[in-house]
Amino acid sequence: MTTAYIVDAVRTAGGRRGGRLAGVHPVDLLAKSLDAVVERSGVDPKAIDDVVTGCVSQAGEQAGQVGRMGVLASKLLPESTPAVSIDRQCGSSQQAIQFAAQAVMSGTQDVVIASGVESMTRVPMGSNMTLHMKEGLGHYMSPGVSEKYPDVQFSQFMGAEMIAKKHGMTKDELDAFAFASHQKAIAATQAGAFEHEIVPVAIETPEGDDMHTVDEGIRFDASLEGIAGVKLIAPDGMVTAASASQICDGSSAVLVVSEEALKEHGLTPMARIHNLTVTAGDPVIMLEEPLFATDKALARAGLTINDIDLYEVNEAFAPVPMAWLKHTGADPEKLNVHGGAIALGHPLGASGTKLMATLVHALKRHDKKYGLQTMCEGGGVANVTIVESL
Repeated sequence: MTTAYIVDAVRTAGGRRGGRLAGVHPVDLLAKSLDAVVERSGVDPKAIDDVVTGCVSQAGEQAGQVGRMGVLASKLLPESTPAVSIDRQCGSSQQAIQFAAQAVMSGTQDVVIASGVESMTRVPMGSNMTLHMKEGLGHYMSPGVSEKYPDVQFSQFMGAEMIAKKHGMTKDELDAFAFASHQKAIAATQAGAFEHEIVPVAIETPEGDDMHTVDEGIRFDASLEGIAGVKLIAPDGMVTAASASQICDGSSAVLVVSEEALKEHGLTPMARIHNLTVTAGDPVIMLEEPLFATDKALARAGLTINDIDLYEVNEAFAPVPMAWLKHTGADPEKLNVHGGAIALGHPLGASGTKLMATLVHALKRHDKKYGLQTMCEGGGVANVTIVESL
């Protein structure tokens, strides 16, 4: 079977809701990452066989097949470049990587861009459902689903609380984890750890034209006391907005190619894709599936958790990576070493390729070999991707 390689991986710096990226149309935001990964890799734009784009709220400005729109907005990709948009909830663009890798590994394609975009400012989370519901156009809970899951509300907030209680966590522990995420993100930013992965985006501000290059969600003045004082989401719960991922605008892209394409186009690989896994489980607790997906991925790869040098476990809510650490016995010092979504933001459909950009660049920066990325996803699904830095 053909090996799939990652040649380059890029992302925009995250923008807060209503923040510095609010004035950028999501299609144009996607095009920024597509152009950057092509330009930085040096690949011939005409060689791109396909663009696979993850996006969760495919409505409004993200409707009309957003991946294809991103290609049409690109300054480098010809209009002959195909594209497809996919939704695996928060794992959409991680799945885009896996689809791209599967295409390369099968020998059906040689050069594929996996990408993702989400402007949570311009296309609010869930608006692709709620606007239809308000117009009386139905609900995603069908009679068949309701019969199997009577009186159940599929809620990620509730799932996070369920995980915290199941694994015996305290609010103080969640707050401490959230504070650590900001501390790591601050240290990484100040050390220039993100410079090679971030795509500058030209923006307009009240002070004039500027370039957006720093993740806007990082609270450089964060304190444990301040985080601990944030209001609970549920009165009897433990999770707050401070221990949950931040609403975020952003895009990202990863170039995946075959060995033949490396030689033909004179490309230098950053990493080899070692394992692709996706599993599904309980749709109610929902966010716990990365624990079990990781077990399966490691077994299939013939590795143990101690063989993995760095982990990117999406910080959708603090209980998720904390439960993952407890379940796998992983070293906390290897987890989200440059901070996670609590500090950096979680631009839904863009997060999968965003985390991969951070992971492959972190492996290079720290001279490490194996990296593992996993993402909890709506409906109780999880992806795991293991890469080997080259």
